[in-house]
Amino acid sequence: MSTVTLDVGGMTCASCAARIEKRLNRIDGVQASVNFATEQARVDFPDTVSPEELVAAVEATGYTAALPAEAASDTAPEDDEPDESAPWRQRLTISAALSIPVVLLSMIPALQFNNWQWLAFTLASPVVVWGAWPFHRAAWANLRHGAATMDTLISVGVIAAYAWSVWALFFTHAGMPGMKMPFELISTSSEPHLYLEVAAAVTTFLLAGRYFESRAKRQSGAALKALLHMGAKDVAVLRNGAETRVPISQLAIGDVFVVRPGEKIATDGVVTAGTSAVDTSMLTGEPVPVEVGEGDTVVGATVNVGGRLQVRATHIGADTQLAQMARLVTEAQSGKAEVQRLADRVSAVFVPIVMALSVLTLLGWLFLGDGSVAAAFTAAVAVLIIACPCALGLATPTALLVGTGRGAQLGILIKGPQVLESTRRIDTVVLDKTGTVTTGRMSVVDVHVAGGESRPDIVRLVGALEHGSEHPIARAIAGYAAAQGSLPEVTDFRNHGGLGVAGMVDGHPVAAGRVAWLRDDWSLTPPEDLLAAADAAAAQGHTPIWFASDGQIRAVVVVADTIKDTAAEAISGFRALGLTPVLLTGDNRRAAETVAAVLGIERVVADVLPAGKVDEIKRLQADGRVVAMVGDGVNDAAALAQADLGLAMGTGTDVAIEASDLTLVRGDLRAAVDAIRLSRATLGTIKGNLFWAFAYNVAALPLAAAGLLNPLIAGAAMAFSSVFVVTNSLRLRRFSSTASGGPGTASPRP
Repeated sequence: MSTVTLDVGGMTCASCAARIEKRLNRIDGVQASVNFATEQARVDFPDTVSPEELVAAVEATGYTAALPAEAASDTAPEDDEPDESAPWRQRLTISAALSIPVVLLSMIPALQFNNWQWLAFTLASPVVVWGAWPFHRAAWANLRHGAATMDTLISVGVIAAYAWSVWALFFTHAGMPGMKMPFELISTSSEPHLYLEVAAAVTTFLLAGRYFESRAKRQSGAALKALLHMGAKDVAVLRNGAETRVPISQLAIGDVFVVRPGEKIATDGVVTAGTSAVDTSMLTGEPVPVEVGEGDTVVGATVNVGGRLQVRATHIGADTQLAQMARLVTEAQSGKAEVQRLADRVSAVFVPIVMALSVLTLLGWLFLGDGSVAAAFTAAVAVLIIACPCALGLATPTALLVGTGRGAQLGILIKGPQVLESTRRIDTVVLDKTGTVTTGRMSVVDVHVAGGESRPDIVRLVGALEHGSEHPIARAIAGYAAAQGSLPEVTDFRNHGGLGVAGMVDGHPVAAGRVAWLRDDWSLTPPEDLLAAADAAAAQGHTPIWFASDGQIRAVVVVADTIKDTAAEAISGFRALGLTPVLLTGDNRRAAETVAAVLGIERVVADVLPAGKVDEIKRLQADGRVVAMVGDGVNDAAALAQADLGLAMGTGTDVAIEASDLTLVRGDLRAAVDAIRLSRATLGTIKGNLFWAFAYNVAALPLAAAGLLNPLIAGAAMAFSSVFVVTNSLRLRRFSSTASGGPGTASPRP
């Protein structure tokens, strides 16, 4: 079996993706998954089927398909990429400008001057023809393949209202000078009416919905691009004893390259010379840099924070860990469930029923009624207009706009309506440790001094020494000491390759680092009380740093990645929502279990790499769990994409944010609780809007078919249903945060 990812064009709703998927899966041996959000089809196919046959199958369904092109250079500026939302924005802007005067003229009799109807016709025509053209084109494509979607409903409703108006203008006295069209809910007059405002307003509302949707979809591939942009762009290769800087694409396996302090490691390899500390948080999420020396392996895109390294390349291109992580994100995204769009699912049945009912109404009035063509046509058009999806087009965008606007005020970014469905079903929340539950920054949690020593003096000396180092642990200690007073200068400072540092402070020889280094290289014996304190700190997952001066070990400084102050409250909030918390981290088990014990988290999965995180998410899903994932690092990106709901801390990396469904701007974990509550409230509002939008139409259909509802009242009913869904959506502005309002604050129930 081979696998190919096709770029699919022309999809306008989730039912389009389902139809393409069904067509591909009809081919013997083919297994296809079509993702509407990313506009791609991931297809597994046997050798008996060619990729060109797959493309032809998609095109036979009425859509476009293309084999993936060669990847563009990762140095290409993203600004060169076309903005797919731009055409929708252009159509929306022009259509809105033309539609507003049409609506005002049609609804306010005082504005209806002589021949106003012809001005309304002139303004509405471009909206109906050009503005609604994407809907008409999609509806025609669906019709040719025997299908009906939301586009069919939009196109039929707009054309029906416009066609009726054209007939009335040209073939009745509705086109005569002085014609007035009163706005009445109930009208018994036999005067012909125009419904140009219906056709124009429906088009504008739906264009607004498509514009906001396309803006969200534009970001679908950003996670992969962000991963690829993390890598180094060029590399200093050693050739004939000299450094030559070449593009990363020219690096070959076996080449030896140089990595200076602060530079990214170009690709996966083995250190051949030098010692340094390497920040591997991109891969593991672990905040403490890893000490590396000759013979140690290093990973591309990690950062050298210490000395100069020489590295021999062992993997390049698609074989690197960074590329593998990119593949994990891609596969997790393509494996997501199809977008659940209630309007599209219902319209697949609703549209044919409405059209059949309209035809039956026309025939019934012609053959069973008084035989009046005008009365028959009026009733038939009323059936079509009452089914026109004005409120349906508003139901999702208005709730989403209000919900996302309120979320932005609370530091919660919802990427689109497609992420909301799973929030109601999730029962498990998986939490990354570093940067999510903890601060992600090392800090001093305790200082243990030997008997008879002065704690302030020890803090002053060790702080001055560590001030000469750029290591994150050293910065934490120096910052802690500086907060308690000024620090003296350090002289003769020396960094001993990941073992420790030494120097002279106030005339005292001082050293700080690992106990084994002080014992072996300095022949110092640690006091028993400090050994016990260090063992206790290590048992809690903390890092002990030993300090010696004047030939004696005098203190142990304990540093740790501390738990966020609001983490415990957030865990309680998750439990209140019916979610089971799980701690999932690349850190060591001892540190993870210490954090879990403090927060009351029972399940802990530690010592896992990015692929292991994805496997754990899949394992939970295989057990029937619906999983939300909260993370902040690049190492969390694939797991965020794999989870049913991904929540990224905005204080984390861009890759994690792009791979997630929800972004939490604040570093406060309580924002994740608010995000789930707000998502559930927004989803509930959308479902309520859709229900009432259909309810108004369905309830009025029998009246329209019976001739008791003329098209004007149908238009008024649509306007009222639109007002209802907007008002219902505005209730989301009262949503309050648990962090600020507490449980007693009034807010929509999640």
